[in-house]
Amino acid sequence: MPNEIAAPKRMVNYIRMEDGTREDYLLIRELLKPHYEATAERVLKSVEELKESYSGEPVDRCQHSLQTATRAFRDGADEETVVAALLHDIGDMLAPHNHGELAGAVLRPFVSADTHWMVVHHGVFQGYYYFHHYGLDRNEREKYRGHPAFEKTVEFCAKWDQAAFDPAYDTMPLEAFEDAVRRVFAREPWASAQQQ
Repeated sequence: MPNEIAAPKRMVNYIRMEDGTREDYLLIRELLKPHYEATAERVLKSVEELKESYSGEPVDRCQHSLQTATRAFRDGADEETVVAALLHDIGDMLAPHNHGELAGAVLRPFVSADTHWMVVHHGVFQGYYYFHHYGLDRNEREKYRGHPAFEKTVEFCAKWDQAAFDPAYDTMPLEAFEDAVRRVFAREPWASAQQQ
């Protein structure tokens, strides 16, 4: 309605954080809640945005991510691992040289330490399949042997990630994973870190 007056924007009173009061910070926490609750939706959108990533492979990065998650799901991986499989390359758009670190940072508050480690390090483990073509050591991942998530990361790359470039594969749509993503991002942040 044209005659409606917009409610005044609620705002803190400080211009320097050190001057903020308890009331200011309680207000910020209240105003941040809807933003936090919408994290899963923003993450899902970032998967769709991978369609605009680099070209040259038989499938785009979005299809690669969906196919990786589909393969993990069909192999009976737990929900957290399936979600990690879906999101493992979301860093490609902003951080192509360290995309695993960006994706891992997004997931870290909501997943186990092993799942976080797997996402952060999957790039060097994936290198087993192609580093030697660039004159690099394909066994660079060996420096991590003995880490509790080493075998999980080897399996992730071998069974799902490196095999997820097949345009003829019956890949599940993003909608099939939306509820799982929402459940993972609805977890109490850092709860798994506190249990370890």
